[in-house]
Amino acid sequence: MNAPGATIELVTTEALGDTGYLLVSGDEAALVDPQRDSWGLVESCTDRGVRIRYVLETHVHNDYVSGALEVRAATGATVAAPARAPYAFDHLAMAEDDEISFGDVTVRAMETPGHTAEHTAYLVFDGARQAPSAVFTGGSLLVGNAGRTDLSGSHRTEELARAQYRSLRRLALLPDATRVLPTHGAGSSCAAGPVSGERTTTVGAERRTNPVLTTQDEEEFVSGRLSGLPPYPAYYHHMAPINRSGPRVLGGPPAPRPLTPAVVEGLVGGGAQIVDGRDRAAFADAHLPDSICDELDERFASLVGEVVPFGTRLVLVLPEPAEDAAHEAMVQLLRIGYEDVAGYLAGGVEAWAAAGRPLRRFRTADVTRLAGHVDGKRVLDVRPDRPEGGIPGTLAVPLAELPRRIGELPRDREIWVVCGSGRRATVAAGLLDRAGIPVTAVTSGGVPELMAHA
Repeated sequence: MNAPGATIELVTTEALGDTGYLLVSGDEAALVDPQRDSWGLVESCTDRGVRIRYVLETHVHNDYVSGALEVRAATGATVAAPARAPYAFDHLAMAEDDEISFGDVTVRAMETPGHTAEHTAYLVFDGARQAPSAVFTGGSLLVGNAGRTDLSGSHRTEELARAQYRSLRRLALLPDATRVLPTHGAGSSCAAGPVSGERTTTVGAERRTNPVLTTQDEEEFVSGRLSGLPPYPAYYHHMAPINRSGPRVLGGPPAPRPLTPAVVEGLVGGGAQIVDGRDRAAFADAHLPDSICDELDERFASLVGEVVPFGTRLVLVLPEPAEDAAHEAMVQLLRIGYEDVAGYLAGGVEAWAAAGRPLRRFRTADVTRLAGHVDGKRVLDVRPDRPEGGIPGTLAVPLAELPRRIGELPRDREIWVVCGSGRRATVAAGLLDRAGIPVTAVTSGGVPELMAHA
């Protein structure tokens, strides 16, 4: 996105539903809400002759480990962050109307509590213009919705919902043409419900169409913030404390370490969790005992964060080429604070079997085998929510709750696990298999097809 005297580049992390921004004016820049793995972006700026002067944080993040200290260590940039945020590291505190300037732009703080208590938006002014050209809204005004207000604990949800209502009204007073640049978007659990697939918008467009702005009654708004909120991953509970204290600076992605079967066996004996990133069919056909399946795609880390306790040492089993896959897996895990990755099994499942060690397997099925034949089968629905009420007579345990509730499941006969598409069902099937429960994973299709045949 270009503006007179400045350019704004989007830095999107699809896996987490987040967008950071690089605001460039001349040969100077500010980076807004960066991810931990911003090393490539820093290198690109250096190659372009652009100096990152500031890192701007809109709030203490709940969904990822901030890259602010990584960028500061690499560039000497000043970290500018909300004055109300209790950061334990040196930073430039930005209160209402505080400004920073670089190149031909001025950035002004606008306190917008709601998503979090300290939340701050930043207005961008180009040159001598009196009206802002853009506003970095973080987790306040999103495209089609707003940031949720319950991440600081249920005891603060109503207080922050009322603050969010007032903050959104302030943002709505900005000129129609002001670009709205939120951090959270589609795919982020920091949103208070569905958001548009578009990453940016304008104040005018949101004022006309966004329900959080078209709702004029505060009580109605607050009621909506207090009910029907989608669940968020368990790892969220650990992000804010890490970001407040200041994450460990890595200086780049750690090199993944290949492991022998004997080393893997020892690590598992010491409490490590094996995460298998191969495709679901390969995992079901042959996998290491006590491992879980989490296909290595853009959702890999977020699902690890749902089912593996934070701080657990991890061992990876990966598709080929394993070194490339290990790099991708580790970067995703570092974004959400899973730093204790011992390495990956060199040679994969084949090496494990060649070393004389046992493998496990479980049955899989296409949803067509179950459609119309649910009666008489024990079916477990592991979707995070069931908007249509689910299939009568089935068990329902969201995947994120399954590790602590697996003892509630009956073990006297086989359980068929379903979700919306087969992805979560396969993760769940690995958990059941690990617990010794006979299982069939519906790995293709899911509940919508079953409902159609109910």
